[in-house]
Amino acid sequence: MEPRIKNPAGLNPEAMQAMQALGASLQKGGVPARTLSLVHMRTSQINGCAVCLALHPTLFKDDETPERIYTVAGWRDAPYFSDAERAALALAEAVTRIADKSDPVPDDVWQEAARHYDERGLATLVLAIAATNTWNRINVATRQVAGSVKLSAEQATAARHA
Repeated sequence: MEPRIKNPAGLNPEAMQAMQALGASLQKGGVPARTLSLVHMRTSQINGCAVCLALHPTLFKDDETPERIYTVAGWRDAPYFSDAERAALALAEAVTRIADKSDPVPDDVWQEAARHYDERGLATLVLAIAATNTWNRINVATRQVAGSVKLSAEQATAARHA
């Protein structure tokens, strides 16, 4: 498989800086990094973004279990996720699939997320989901190749410990 073009964010350094700054700011938004990683992975699964799916496992902290990583797509039936993580994953699915329903983010999904996250946390989740959807759409539209994005050891360590 060959990409249609180089990654657009890489071709526009200002856009890349803005996307990276957004990502860095989200790590300080009051949502556990572990939850954000799950949300990134689930959103990327829905969108079929192989680049992100290949990259996300490297972002999980050392304390993440393989069972949780492997069962993100089946989180409703897997016993490995907290109620707060389930609420974040449900919100990620709703926000990612906004074109699929007349009421894309139902009140019950929002209210369950609001039971676990304050306003800042909810804002962080919505922004994280939007950012992941943006990366997914860039990669899928331009047919970026899984494994083509490599983090340096320093970048991976910083991301895991953010």
